[in-house]
Amino acid sequence: QVHLAESGGDSVQAGGSLRLSCVASGYTYSRYVMGWFRQAPGKEREGVAAIDSDGMTSYVDSVQGRFTISRDNAKATLYLQMNSAQPEDTAMYFCAASERWCGTTCLREYWYAYWGQGTQVTVSS
Repeated sequence: QVHLAESGGDSVQAGGSLRLSCVASGYTYSRYVMGWFRQAPGKEREGVAAIDSDGMTSYVDSVQGRFTISRDNAKATLYLQMNSAQPEDTAMYFCAASERWCGTTCLREYWYAYWGQGTQVTVSS
């Protein structure tokens, strides 16, 4: 049974940094595409960053150059380093796992069958 558990959410001031983690279990982690998604109140969930089994990454334009997604296959853990956080980054952040190849469209939640419960990030101005 696939299980994803996020942690690291917190409240920070604008310009600050956070590192989110997502520990995976119950499947062969290294073979899966992993993604970070977020959902702000009143908004649809959006893909933030994704990393495939070869380490190829993709980012939504709004976080490009500020956020970095990475994975440690030995620890079955996914990370999201958030630098220069902005109030518009405030949201619940979810990690997700996909066993399907998604090419250049890995920010679409359509691909992901497994989701964590989320961790809250709040950025104040």
